[in-house]
Amino acid sequence: MLSWPVVDPDAEDEVALRQVAWACLSLGAAVGVFAVAFGVGAVSAGGSVPMACAMSLLVFTGASQFSAVSVILAGGSAGAAFGSAMLLAARNGVYGLALSKLITGSLARRLVAAQLVIDESTAMATAQEHPRAQRAAFWLTGGSIFVCWNLGTLIGALAGEAIDPLTYGLDAAFPAGFVAMVAPHLRNRLGLEAGILGGLICLVLIPFTPIGVPILCSTAAVLIGIPARTADEAEALPGTAGVP
Repeated sequence: MLSWPVVDPDAEDEVALRQVAWACLSLGAAVGVFAVAFGVGAVSAGGSVPMACAMSLLVFTGASQFSAVSVILAGGSAGAAFGSAMLLAARNGVYGLALSKLITGSLARRLVAAQLVIDESTAMATAQEHPRAQRAAFWLTGGSIFVCWNLGTLIGALAGEAIDPLTYGLDAAFPAGFVAMVAPHLRNRLGLEAGILGGLICLVLIPFTPIGVPILCSTAAVLIGIPARTADEAEALPGTAGVP
């Protein structure tokens, strides 16, 4: 007599969680490579090793960090650098709204989670089907990237301070890293539209405004994707329908 094999749901969950964990840890290591470029660029812009490390530790938003330092490198003001970084970081607030029903617990736990709300942790969490896997993906991705990003920043800053980045061409690693972070977002329609709009804003303002201001103003282009991303994130997470 034939019988169907019995599948243990718990065993399947464990296998799925191991796969999620491996993917999250691998992503953390890959993102850490870009942090080396940031560390080199931060020191090249006139920052010290402690300053570069403090920025990665407290800000922990790669695009905002790259944007701020690129403005300083171009001779822009601290205000312009701060403004462009803040506009780029605004998307994390949208991610936080989408993840609010998933990440629960004490105030301390949610404060730690808030620091780990970034593109990668949100994407990995919303890509999972079950709440347990979503929470695991969020914490593992955010935690591994936080560690690797700060370690990479330290390595890059020490390298940038020990040698002249211009001599070895390390200054090119900074814009290359920035382009590598932006490129994946150009593969979808909203990302491409935001990129084109930002470029046009920059080109129009360069002849008439001080250094750093065109970059600051061009970051406003990211706002065209916020309504769509909010809706997408809300649909991706079970029980988050109606999240503003």
